[in-house]
Amino acid sequence: MNILNTADKIVNGRQEEKSREYGPFDESMEKAARIASELTNKEITTKDFYLCLIALKCSRMAYNLKEDTLLDLVAYVGALNNYNTK
Repeated sequence: MNILNTADKIVNGRQEEKSREYGPFDESMEKAARIASELTNKEITTKDFYLCLIALKCSRMAYNLKEDTLLDLVAYVGALNNYNTK
C-alpha cells in the first residue's frame, strides 16, 4: 500500500480505535505540549509540539531511511494539517 494512503488511514481512518486506546490524538498533543512547557519553563504550543515530532523524524532519516520513520513523518504532517484546519 502507498505510504500516503497508510498515513491517511492512521491519522483519519482509525481515530476512534486509537482514541479508545490512547485518548484523542489532539488532546494528547495538547497535554504533551503543556508538559513540555512545564519541563522547559517556556511556552510550547501544540503546533510547536507537532513540529518538534516532525523534526525528530527528519533527524532520524540522517542515520537510517526506514519506511516506519517516513510513515510517522507523513502521519504527523497530516495530523498537523488536521489540527490547523479544525
